[in-house]
Amino acid sequence: MAWVYLIIGILAEVCGTTSMKLSQGFSKLVPSITLFVFYGLSLVLVNLALKRLDVSVAYAVWSAVGTAIIATIGVLYFKEPLNLIKIGSLVLIVLGVVGLNLGSK
Repeated sequence: MAWVYLIIGILAEVCGTTSMKLSQGFSKLVPSITLFVFYGLSLVLVNLALKRLDVSVAYAVWSAVGTAIIATIGVLYFKEPLNLIKIGSLVLIVLGVVGLNLGSK
C-alpha cells in the first residue's frame, strides 16, 4: 500500500506544480487554490508512504518521477523547448533513482 500512496502522492504533486504554472503568479483564483490542495494532499500521501518505505528511496522516487512528468507536461502542454541536455539530465535523474533503489536492497 505504501507504493500506492507514493504514486498517488506523485500525481498530486504534479497537479500542484501544474496548478502553480496555471495560477500565473497567484493571479488566477482556481489554480491558486488547487495548488495548495494538491501539494497538501501530496505531502500527506508521501508521509503515509514513509511508514513503510525508506526515506531515501521514497523521496528520490517522488522527486524524480515528479520531475520527469512535469518536464513532459512542460514540453507537450506548455510548449517548452526540448533539447539534448534536458533529455540527458532527465535520464541521469532516472538512473540515480534506480541506483538508490538497487542500493537499498
